[in-house]
Amino acid sequence: MLKASALYIVIIIALVIGLICSSLIVSAYFYRMEYQKKFRYDQLENNVCSGVNILLASEDTSYAKARIFSLFGSDADSVSLQRFPWGVYDVGISKAFIQKDTIVKVFSFANAVDSSKWAALYLEDQDRPLSLSGETSIVGNAFIPKAGVKKAYVNNKAYVGDERLVAGKKDTSQKKLPQLKKDRLLMLDGYLSKKPVNAVTDSLLKTDSIQNSFLTAARFINFGRKVQTIKNATLRGNIILFSDTTLIIDNSAVLDNVLVFAKSIIVKSTFHGTCQLFARDSIHVEPNCIFDYPSCLGVLKVTSDKRDTPIKIEISEKTIFNGLIFTYQLKEDGILPLISIGKDVKIYGQIYSQGMIKYKDDLEVNGSVFTSLFVYQSSFNLMENMLIDSKLNSRALSPYYLTSDLMSVAGKNKKILQWLEKN
Repeated sequence: MLKASALYIVIIIALVIGLICSSLIVSAYFYRMEYQKKFRYDQLENNVCSGVNILLASEDTSYAKARIFSLFGSDADSVSLQRFPWGVYDVGISKAFIQKDTIVKVFSFANAVDSSKWAALYLEDQDRPLSLSGETSIVGNAFIPKAGVKKAYVNNKAYVGDERLVAGKKDTSQKKLPQLKKDRLLMLDGYLSKKPVNAVTDSLLKTDSIQNSFLTAARFINFGRKVQTIKNATLRGNIILFSDTTLIIDNSAVLDNVLVFAKSIIVKSTFHGTCQLFARDSIHVEPNCIFDYPSCLGVLKVTSDKRDTPIKIEISEKTIFNGLIFTYQLKEDGILPLISIGKDVKIYGQIYSQGMIKYKDDLEVNGSVFTSLFVYQSSFNLMENMLIDSKLNSRALSPYYLTSDLMSVAGKNKKILQWLEKN
């Protein structure tokens, strides 16, 4: 005869078995949910990457506004793509979605360098040679005048560099520099000449920090005709600053991927940031500044100007710059644009000067220099088309360096420059 307690044991065993079975069912349910979630995520990841590749490969202007379509004719493969210019580069937005699940990638992109056009030096042919003195080195291909390149004895210094003078292929330059892309110049000039009507006043900069996503509309801040100093502020992302006069950027300011358009710009000593600065008259960078890649300094006059004021970029000593520096003016018979480079300045990237590059000592460019004229400033006089103790080295630049399509050396292939946002 069974004891009465046996019934309790059976009930407990049945309860345990029930709990185990329920746990298995719940585990299977959640496993299936996670599997489906992982499957959707992988599909979204593939779709958003396909969208990125479409933006990199396409020149279709219809992507200026967000465009939604299906990749393979299925609602499960829907993407939204958008592309718009951001200074001298471009920004792309690829968004893939399935029902309520969405993945977004925001990135800047630029052009790979065309190796057939790339050079350490392109010196416009003005029917006179290029002279080298001291510990000067030109490493990489060079486009030089028909008059050639020669050694010179200057300031008690003889040339002591490579006997080949140019450690690379030498070609003959033309009477004019390769032209910059007109469409990009006109776009930049449009920001310099016409401010957006929805730009807010400078009162917003009384806050310590402004961060604006590239997934939202650009945030325009217009300082008008008031000289303004940006200090003790952090500005990141989709922000564009305007000024009709001088704009001063203090070393306490943090600029990250911000665009600045002004009549003239002054960057205070020891500033450190990543930004694109564009001016109509001048940009002055004080000593010991650091501009991270991809930054840009550009002074341009695309439209005719009755005032014959010279345009100028001045980079003071011990500054490190990563990116693109250029000057351009439509009127070629006026005073030549000037890029002035101080002592111990290191530039990693490109310089394009439609006019002169003036330097004092130890000019160092790891990348490329396109200019009409070199001017060396000694303690006593100025000498033209003279490189003294200078280093131009296109091979020292990173092989991953990308250039703007503004430049003539830009290749057809576009690549990702920087991941701006991932979601």
